Amino acid sequence: MLGSVEVDGVAHTGHGPRSAQLAALLYFRPARTVDVLCADMDPISPWSPATLNARLQGLRRALGNDPNGDPYVPRRHNADTPYRLADGVRCDWTRFPQLAERALPHGPDGLPDLEKALSIVRGRPFGTRAPAWAQPYQQEMITRIVDVAHTVATLRTAKGPHRNLGGARKAIAAGLDVDETAELLYRGLMVLESAAGNRGGLHTAIARIQQVNAPLDCCLETETEQLINELLHRRSKEEQAL
Repeated sequence: MLGSVEVDGVAHTGHGPRSAQLAALLYFRPARTVDVLCADMDPISPWSPATLNARLQGLRRALGNDPNGDPYVPRRHNADTPYRLADGVRCDWTRFPQLAERALPHGPDGLPDLEKALSIVRGRPFGTRAPAWAQPYQQEMITRIVDVAHTVATLRTAKGPHRNLGGARKAIAAGLDVDETAELLYRGLMVLESAAGNRGGLHTAIARIQQVNAPLDCCLETETEQLINELLHRRSKEEQAL
């Protein structure tokens, strides 16, 4: 889910992408009725029950069986049997919060798990065009990813044994790949480039957030404006001292 929706064993062509979205829907919203599932898969032109059953059969074949021989897409025994995936099915979003929640209370000592969590992220959750039903989940994922990226960047920028400006840049890049408008990350990038003594990088970061923010027709956050003024003023004083 942490990128375009992909499912192991499901093709990327033909009906594969829609089957992968159906798997995601069943994972996040199990036990829905036929009508709800059909509408969620296409609110404008809902699937027919026959189409849903055909896609479920294809998904069942693609995913196969668990070690006990039970299908990962359980067969329904009657009309009251819920549509769902087997309990053994997992996704990358399950792993991400596990790593983050385990690591965040430990400060710098949690960096390995935080960076491992970011390494799972392949891009914007659910891709660039998330289905309507997935949008609340997408926003939660984006918020958590940005927070983790900011935490890693902050810890990797601070002076001390854990400082790694390359690692900080990598974390910010991962976060911005998910949400290019996240001012929190641009502030981290500006602090990073200032700490690195990279005047050009600082100005590039400032220009980038201004450019990204322009189409939104709103002002930069007060904290961002204050940080820009502080860093530029500090840089100017350092140059004068030289």
